[in-house]
Amino acid sequence: MKKVLAVLLTLCMVVGLGGAIASAEEVVTLRWVTVGSGMPDNYDAWLEKINPYLAEKIGVNIDMEVVSWGDWDNRRSVIINTNEPYDIIFGNMNVYNTDVMMGAYLDIGELLDTAAPELKAMIPASYWDACRVNGKIYAVPTYKDSSQTNFIVWDKELLDANGIDASQATTLESLTPIFAQLKDKATTALFPLNKNGATYLLFQYDQMNTGLPAIGVRFDDKEGKVVAVLEQEDVQSYLKTLHDWYNAGYINADAATLPEDNKYKVCSIAQGWSGAATTTWGPNMGVEAVAYQWADTIVSNETVRGSLNSISVNCEHPDKALAFLQLINTDSYVRDSFYFGLEGDDWDYTADGKIHRNKADWKMAGYTQGTFFNVTLTDDLDFNQWDEVKALNEAAKPSVLLGFTFDTTKVLDQIANCTEIFNRYKGEVLTGTTDPVESVPAMMEEMRASGFDEIVAEAQIQVDAFLGAK
Repeated sequence: MKKVLAVLLTLCMVVGLGGAIASAEEVVTLRWVTVGSGMPDNYDAWLEKINPYLAEKIGVNIDMEVVSWGDWDNRRSVIINTNEPYDIIFGNMNVYNTDVMMGAYLDIGELLDTAAPELKAMIPASYWDACRVNGKIYAVPTYKDSSQTNFIVWDKELLDANGIDASQATTLESLTPIFAQLKDKATTALFPLNKNGATYLLFQYDQMNTGLPAIGVRFDDKEGKVVAVLEQEDVQSYLKTLHDWYNAGYINADAATLPEDNKYKVCSIAQGWSGAATTTWGPNMGVEAVAYQWADTIVSNETVRGSLNSISVNCEHPDKALAFLQLINTDSYVRDSFYFGLEGDDWDYTADGKIHRNKADWKMAGYTQGTFFNVTLTDDLDFNQWDEVKALNEAAKPSVLLGFTFDTTKVLDQIANCTEIFNRYKGEVLTGTTDPVESVPAMMEEMRASGFDEIVAEAQIQVDAFLGAK
């Protein structure tokens, strides 16, 4: 009997150990590469808090690489082009189509039904369609301010101190007299820019997923004419205003080479919603801010693709990667932990279930991660800012090319060459550093010598076919 008991005890130990091993094997670590202000200072402590929760929920641990804004374009390019291992990577309209054509991402269309059915159901079907390339889905769109509304954001305290009401100043030109009033009242440039420039000045033109902002169709042009965006009258007017501001000293002299934005800005233009002045833009600057809408609210493939997360074609556990993206979009605790930081350090839950922020400098960028609509409200607000976001989405004017994806196969080389030229010029053109009357023709001459007109011709054929089939 003793021998039998010993054998049984041994078997139980083996089974128990085997169960433990199996359980350990079920937890997979996913590497997520994204952009922000660099790695959080309390990253290790944050991992110790969030990973056990993720492991219990879906058998996943997360390993983040948060690349700083100034290094993002280069670092991301290296990862994609050298096939460096990752599981999930952040992207947007500038890189999505090209990366898909390179075969970098996994088609998740069918896997969504089995690995992330809740995720598929919660995001509007039109947003999934906006991510399709040749009928396939290669990214999870971030369901947030998925339409685009730009706001002119001000340091309210500075305006008030100088008796200025900027509520009616909703065009670029109308900002100029206010800048003239404030020029000697601020210690920094009034409208600071970095080397990426004011790309939002081009947002009314649908880039057709080329990643080349110099080409597009104006969102409300029912004829669908493909044009050189920087040559258009409205954009030329914007660029000339920027150049005037630069010459007047309203834009910082090093804008064309500055890697990252200044934290504080007297005035800026940002995508979002008016409530973000209270919840985000003001707190990030350490001042009270106010925001007024500039131009229309638009929804297009590109606005939906403003924040995407794609799974590597080489991911060993794509089902787990999708399960994780589903969890961050449906579980408020996970969402809060990525959006606000470490519970007990960066923030705490209040008795009434709100978030109290102990710090406001969490380095991960909330818009890159998941939906805004399950982020817990903070206790310093008496309104639900996400209601405004939903209202803007519902009121957005659709681009005439919503649902259209340009098949760039025939002009990939031309797009690559023109994109390189655009990136070389944009730091000067989109910061007002150079006179657009001179710099835009110089840029376009180089582009046309590198096949720009061939891109236009091929795009026009496909746009005409798309609009004709409507």
